[in-house]
Amino acid sequence: MMLLVLGAMGFAAFKIVPAYFADYQLNDAMGTEARFAQVNRKNANDVQDDIWKKVQELGIPAKKSDIQVVTDQGLVTISVSYTVPVDLMVTQHDLVFHDRADNKAI
Repeated sequence: MMLLVLGAMGFAAFKIVPAYFADYQLNDAMGTEARFAQVNRKNANDVQDDIWKKVQELGIPAKKSDIQVVTDQGLVTISVSYTVPVDLMVTQHDLVFHDRADNKAI
């Protein structure tokens, strides 16, 4: 019985952990992009394009329209919301992510 429980937990982790890891990488890329967007003289469309490339690279199921970039007097704010469906064979679970990064700390 214990082996069955451990196997189920391992399977669930195998399905769920990659989505969280990709989200972590996206969050990191968004933070970097927000910090350096002003220095590199990027407008909102350039920042959105760069984040869109990262989303595609990571295989995140978001649309380009899900990426919101706001630039206002030197402040750059990037937000992305998306849902990752996870098939656990006996049930379907949706992981909902709402990521946000800005350059306020600078």
